[in-house]
Amino acid sequence: MNTLDQVLETALKLTYEQQEMLIKILQNRQRENRRAEIAEDAQKTLADFRLGKFQQQSAEDVIADLRQSLNESE
Repeated sequence: MNTLDQVLETALKLTYEQQEMLIKILQNRQRENRRAEIAEDAQKTLADFRLGKFQQQSAEDVIADLRQSLNESE
């Protein structure tokens, strides 16, 4: 397995254009991975909601709870 330093040294040997392409590829893959994580979490949350693990709340109640938790953390 390559270390981060080895990967960086290899990347710096690329041409400027290749480095730019590598950066874009890494950014796109990061976004795709994050979207997949969010989608998986959403599916789990929806499944839990359908199983009755959460109760419905109004948006006002949720906002009030969030504000209260933020105030408590300060």
